[in-house]
Parts: sequence; C-alpha cells; structure tokens
Amino acid sequence: MYLFIYRGLFNDGFTKDSKGARRKLRRKGKPKKSSLDGRSVFKNTSKIEDRPIEAAKRTEIGHWEADTVIGVQGKSCFVTLVNRKSRFLLAKKTPRKDSNSVKEAIIHLFSTIQQSNLKTITSDSGLEFMRYKEFSNARGINCFFADPYSPWQRGTNENTNGLLREYLPKGQDLTEVPDKSIDVFISKLNLRPKKCLGWKTPYEIFYDKVLHLI
Repeated sequence: MYLFIYRGLFNDGFTKDSKGARRKLRRKGKPKKSSLDGRSVFKNTSKIEDRPIEAAKRTEIGHWEADTVIGVQGKSCFVTLVNRKSRFLLAKKTPRKDSNSVKEAIIHLFSTIQQSNLKTITSDSGLEFMRYKEFSNARGINCFFADPYSPWQRGTNENTNGLLREYLPKGQDLTEVPDKSIDVFISKLNLRPKKCLGWKTPYEIFYDKVLHLI
C-alpha cells in the first residue's frame, strides 16, 4: 500500500489528489534525493534479492536492517539496527554521520550479540555505509544492499525509526540527548508489545524469554 501511495497511484478519496493520500500518512517518508547524492556508487555488492530466503521470510533471528537517524545536519546521529524477525532494536549515537563513525557504531553494537544471531545485514547504499566490508569482516556478517530510493525494502527499520522519532523529533540536536535517556527510549521500544509478534515484545522474541509486564 505504501508503495502505491508513494508512486501516486492512490488518492485520498476526496480530492482525487494522489499527494493528498501521502499527506495523511502518520509518517510522511523521506523526500527523494538527487541522483548525485552518492547512492548507487558501490560496485560488486550483494543485492537485497540475493539474501537468504530466511531473511526475506523472517524465519530466524540473525537477519538485520541498518539505517541512520539524524538530528541537526552535520551533528550527531543515531545508527539503528533492527532485527527483522523480532523487531529488536540496537542503537548508538555517533559524533557525526560519516562512514567511519557508522562502521565503529555497528561493530560496537554487534559486539553485544552472539555470533549465531549475526547472519545478514541490509542497508541502503548511502555513503555512510561505504565501509561495509570492515564491519562485515569484524563481526562475520554478510552485507546486502537495498535498491536506491526503496525504503519499503527496509520497512522494519524505517518503521522503528519512526517510533524512535516519537521521543526524538526531527530537528532536535541529538548531541544534547544524554546516553541514559537514549537507553531508556530503546528499552521502551524493545519492551513494547506488537500485534505482528502476537502481542509479545521484541525482547521476548529475540531472547526467547517470557516477561511478565505490568
């Protein structure tokens, strides 16, 4: 449905305006960027359609999606990693949105995850992910790339980033957000029951534990 709305194939039923339907979305999505923004510059990378079937069908824990969440341009950002099956979120603030900072954040975040749960990671082809071979080798995880301007191919991460925005609105300077507050926001999302998980939490699915939430 989102794909039809973004492509202007679905109107709002009242104005007959295809853009009207998009304006009514809870999250409006990212504007399409210039073809000169650096995307599609990676060569000989593994495409999203080459991922194992287990990743596409969410049948096992070890498959992840990666993205960044920015605040004020040129300042701190978040690197977010979301597990496709469980929707479990890992996130870390970095000084800036550059390839070295993103690489270091991914290596750090995955250091907390056992190796059997690190099978694949899928990101877009933004320049911040250009050092993918380094974090792939460091953590023994296979990297795949979504098609340019196709956020729905990483919908799990896009949706989770939108939920994170409820605590950290667009335009907020993330540099000023304390790490303890970030940990609280991540914990709240990982302990939020989801309909798609049978009303279990991402934490319960990821760690195969039952929590007694009050």
